[in-house]
Amino acid sequence: MKRLLLVEDEPGLVMTLTDRLAREGYAVDSSTDGESGLERASKEPFDLVLLDVMLPRLGGFDVMRELRRRGIDTPVIMLTARGQVVDRVVGLKLGADDYVTKPFEMVELLARIEAKLRRAPTTLHPAEGHQFGEIRMDFRKAEITKGGEPLELSAREFQLLRYFIEHRGATLSREELLNEVWGYNSMPSTRTVDVHVAWLRQKIEPNPRHPQYILTVHGLGYKFAG
Repeated sequence: MKRLLLVEDEPGLVMTLTDRLAREGYAVDSSTDGESGLERASKEPFDLVLLDVMLPRLGGFDVMRELRRRGIDTPVIMLTARGQVVDRVVGLKLGADDYVTKPFEMVELLARIEAKLRRAPTTLHPAEGHQFGEIRMDFRKAEITKGGEPLELSAREFQLLRYFIEHRGATLSREELLNEVWGYNSMPSTRTVDVHVAWLRQKIEPNPRHPQYILTVHGLGYKFAG
């Protein structure tokens, strides 16, 4: 069953959409403000997000911008009462996949949802893998792709990246990485970690000189932000 997140603050519309989408076979969760919608879309595995533009606490455009900045590539259809071309352009430039203007016909929205879900890759559960930017990592299959193409990583690079992903947001010392990825009985130096991090950055970062995923925490170690 495909899981959708509806970020919308109009109670009547939330009720109507949730009921109709459930009858169409979707599992629907909802958030009524931009901040909670952003956090849920960032941390939970959804197959598609329906995102209103006019939201309390954090506007839909800001939510859209932040989702893509965080490397969340879940398909997003924006919902809004605004009909101006400039608003549609802004949403699409920020990374939205489609744009529907209220009031809309339910059959049209359903068709757009189905079209986006057909084209979208299956969302990975956090225990099965992770997606960030153009990178998609499948833990169970031990596969990694970049922009849909296979990405060659050594076994150690794969293990290191997986450890970063499983501890994303935490500052990891070189000693911890050596112990957990290389093992207590190994004899590499902390320089080994730096070398492997440099190799990973060359393969996964859009700009290895200015990394946005594997960040250096000076004097402490590294942190994964994808």
